Amino acid sequence: MKNLSRLFFAMLLLLSFNANAQDENNPWAVGIGVNAVDFYPTGEDAPLGEYFDEFFNLSDHYNFLPSLSTVSVSRYLSDGFTLTAAGSINEIDSFGDSTVDDLSYYALDGTVKYSFAKLINSKLIDPYLGLGGGYTWINEIGAGTLNGTAGFNLWFSENVGLTVQTSYKHAFEDYLATHFQHSVGLAIKFGGKDTDGDGIYDKDDACPDVPGLEAFNGCPDSDNDGIEDSKDDCPNEAGLAEFNGCPDTDGDGVADKDDNCPTVAGLKALAGCPDADGDGVADKDDKCPNEAGPAANNGCPWPDTDGDGVLDKDDKCPNEAGTVANNGCPEVLPTAEVMETLNNYARTILFDTGKSSFKKETDPVLQAMTAIFKEYPQANFSIEGHTDSVGSKSSNQLLSERRANAVRDYLIANGINADRLTAAGFGEANPIDSNSTASGRKNNRRVEVKLKK
Repeated sequence: MKNLSRLFFAMLLLLSFNANAQDENNPWAVGIGVNAVDFYPTGEDAPLGEYFDEFFNLSDHYNFLPSLSTVSVSRYLSDGFTLTAAGSINEIDSFGDSTVDDLSYYALDGTVKYSFAKLINSKLIDPYLGLGGGYTWINEIGAGTLNGTAGFNLWFSENVGLTVQTSYKHAFEDYLATHFQHSVGLAIKFGGKDTDGDGIYDKDDACPDVPGLEAFNGCPDSDNDGIEDSKDDCPNEAGLAEFNGCPDTDGDGVADKDDNCPTVAGLKALAGCPDADGDGVADKDDKCPNEAGPAANNGCPWPDTDGDGVLDKDDKCPNEAGTVANNGCPEVLPTAEVMETLNNYARTILFDTGKSSFKKETDPVLQAMTAIFKEYPQANFSIEGHTDSVGSKSSNQLLSERRANAVRDYLIANGINADRLTAAGFGEANPIDSNSTASGRKNNRRVEVKLKK
């Protein structure tokens, strides 16, 4: 028995860890622990007791070996089933209520177990039942047994736990008594499935079918730029994190894949291309790369042939200097002679006495004035009304304003732009003749036209 204990202890040193199979991710198991053999509560005759009688009477009925005495190897099958092969040794000095000389005990057993962990949805407590058989020797005389097993694993972590188990071993030969064997041991699960062979078990591998890196939960980084392929916009070309793994060869802040000029530093606004003259047209598209110009003219400045400050594209008279207000064409303003003609007409406008309505014979005069206004579409004019001194100043002021506006309204109604005309009344304030005579007062009752600069 002493030599058998030493052999068993050597086996334990070789199996210095334990794993208990739970599922396909941890298919292999090796277990070590201690066991106790109890012949008493098995329903046999004295000195044994009834079934389960004094089942927990450790001090009177349990047989212990003061060393590690159980080892097992398990393999997960499927759907919660596990096949376990176990070996155990012990020393028998108690047979029920009787004592016996130290008898050697050793057994080899095979068991199919079913785990209820998934059924109860627990990762902490893993109860199981098992059925199997084996062969047990006492003092080198052996017999076959039919074994029923119940137990549980209590997991301290994902792989390490405590195993507590009880087996009822029914003997097929009279010279071996039926008995219970209890065991307690350390459990460690191991041997997970690794489909892609990258050293990371499938259960922890985000990319189980492709070899990858532990840092990326088993997913690959093909270009070794520190960015896993699934998040890398350029998985086969080393790049920068700020560009989701794509390179920026010219260092202009635009990734090469988006850079129209990847080898020359440029501007983000121009898709990574330079703009030497700063006109918003990339040099590669700029026909005048060193001279600012609009995109509409391919980056070249618009010409101003006549030098009037109006670009040829906007100049209606590109070969003749003009003004901006007149779209690059020279402004044609009425001469002094024309203005004199206008005023000669204006002074002959006849109004009904004390009113701003025109007399009928004035119509040709107004038509002639309208024709002159139309000849100078760029010129602006003011229409001024004046009266003599007959009557009150306030009434004269009002009458002069109404008459000036009446002339303006006529011109507008006949095609003259309203923006070109203003009207004002001055009453009797600006006489051009004496108000003491009838002819003088007639001269003072007048409409004048002035050119606005």
